[in-house]
Amino acid sequence: MLTKGNTYEEVYQGFKWDIPEYYNIGVDICDKWAKGDSRRALIFHDAKGTTKEYTFDDLKSISNRLANALKAQGIERGDRVGILLPQCPETGLAHIALYKMGAVAVPMFTLFGPDALEYRLNDCEARGIVTDAAGAEKVLDIKDSIPSLETIVVSDEKNVPGSLDFQGLVDKASESFTPVHTMGEDPALIIYTSGTTGPPKGALHAHRVLLAHIPGVEFPHNFFPQPDDRFWTPADWAWAGGLLDVLLPSWHHGVPVVGYRGGKFDPEFAFELISKFKIRNAFMPPTALKMMRQVPNPRDRYDYDMRTIGSGGEPLGEELLSWGREVMGLDINEFYGQTEVNLIVGNCAEVMEIKSGSMGRPMPGHVVEVIDQKGEVVPPGQVGEVAVKRPDPVLFLEYWRKPDATRDKFIGDWCLTGDLAQKDEDGYIWFKGRTDDLITSSGYRIGPSEIEDCLTKHGAVVMAAVIGAPDPVRGDIVKAFIVPAPDVTPGPELEKEIKEFVKTRLSPHEYPRAIEFMEELPLTATGKIMRRELRKREMEKDK
Repeated sequence: MLTKGNTYEEVYQGFKWDIPEYYNIGVDICDKWAKGDSRRALIFHDAKGTTKEYTFDDLKSISNRLANALKAQGIERGDRVGILLPQCPETGLAHIALYKMGAVAVPMFTLFGPDALEYRLNDCEARGIVTDAAGAEKVLDIKDSIPSLETIVVSDEKNVPGSLDFQGLVDKASESFTPVHTMGEDPALIIYTSGTTGPPKGALHAHRVLLAHIPGVEFPHNFFPQPDDRFWTPADWAWAGGLLDVLLPSWHHGVPVVGYRGGKFDPEFAFELISKFKIRNAFMPPTALKMMRQVPNPRDRYDYDMRTIGSGGEPLGEELLSWGREVMGLDINEFYGQTEVNLIVGNCAEVMEIKSGSMGRPMPGHVVEVIDQKGEVVPPGQVGEVAVKRPDPVLFLEYWRKPDATRDKFIGDWCLTGDLAQKDEDGYIWFKGRTDDLITSSGYRIGPSEIEDCLTKHGAVVMAAVIGAPDPVRGDIVKAFIVPAPDVTPGPELEKEIKEFVKTRLSPHEYPRAIEFMEELPLTATGKIMRRELRKREMEKDK
């Protein structure tokens, strides 16, 4: 836990890591708080308007039962188990149970289509999956293509043939369970991250990753937790932003989390939710904040008193920061990280000046520098790549079964982020761009390779290239440049068909929102697509 100081330097220099040799996330976020005192852990509100509360004792009892039920199905220590669920109690319970079993949780986005799910489940050789009825239908359609998958547990009350009922399993199982005595270095979690070349990679994290996230949550949330803190995020708990920036750190501190299962983000409803459940802390992606800024006179219509808002993914700019002060009554603290090495740079308005456009300064516990291609730290004002020095407990263990990709992530002891930036004389880091073709849209990091591969499966597409095109709300949008088949006539109907094709096979956040048909794509002498030429073209068009 951070020691509060008057300046950034005092906080940064006063922090020391205390990572125990033996540590289990499930025990830490659940069992240590289950003391029979009805301490609230989760306030869950569904789309029907129903609210249900869970104490830490509830979470311990149900997660123990679930762990016993999964063990009875043959799930063992080290086995990978998918979690294909939205924000809901079963999501948190599945995480707790799997960690206590010593199994490895693999969270996945509920809107993933069959291609995206099949690749990830096969890549990690998942033995089981916990999902809902909608997810089970998608998984059952591809189950024959996933040899390792044996157990499908469904959280809904609907009877889904070929699956097991979550509640039925829990009701029959014992609530007595002895957690596995895991080490901090033992595998706990795989989160898939988009690649710019080849398919997505599974970032494997150890149990220690949660403890490594704690200063990165405490700092931008002004020394979280404080009395009456209550956390919420619209970010899905399948992403690092929802899981490791909000849900698990809050439970580590015994702070209640508000969960909501709804559809698309509704900025008006966000104010209603914040007011209704007296939410004090939130992680809000920049796109969500931009949408909330459009809501008229929220102060006059909603009773809210937030203490902190953290945001990351893209620079907010002075307008949004000013809106935060005027409408939300606080300084929005920006932070930075990525799936492999998260929450490493940030702001804390209580101890440092907020410089609009800056990502902030290195978080306590992390050595972050801007380096050149030789691994040398560059002087202030010079552009280089953001890198984190190991050893660092927040670092991923490896890309799952991809040793070459893991090695390429490092230069010596520096873990490379792929982000270009410069550091000023005061130590603030300013984002400048990417070293590769990764797209940042609405806070999501999207690799072009998986989308291009999906596009070329469409019969009307001969060749495709995907880039990020500038967008005032999302930062970038996914744009596809397509060479159509010789007998195809491009038009609005084909464009709509191709968009839907990607949306249903991969995910709604990955489909191209813009498509441009071309006679040919810019290629290198060896036949590789020159995405940089397409990006340059878009930038010039945007001027």
